[in-house]
Amino acid sequence: MSEKLYYKIGELAKRFHVNPSHIRYWEQEFDFIRPKKNDKGTRYYTRKDVDRFELIYHLVKEKGMTIQGAKDYIKLKEEGQELNKLEVINTLKRTRNLLSDIKEALDSSEK
Repeated sequence: MSEKLYYKIGELAKRFHVNPSHIRYWEQEFDFIRPKKNDKGTRYYTRKDVDRFELIYHLVKEKGMTIQGAKDYIKLKEEGQELNKLEVINTLKRTRNLLSDIKEALDSSEK
């Protein structure tokens, strides 16, 4: 996903291979996700929201947790500051991808 300030719900749905209604449902269930909305009600998610969706997706879809189980897990980890590690890992992944893109661009311009 390219680096932008805000992402629309369709972009998130596409990234996580779910319907937009799924994104809205998770938004209702997890109170730490609060996208900005314009006058028409269009949701705009920040990079931090995307990282949080990534965590929810991992817990619910990949690990098979229930919604309540994921809420409990996140609450425990927030108290232990484990979520900061996830944010650092995600930042490092994005940095690596950016550097790879730059390297590819430089390599292709040399040819």
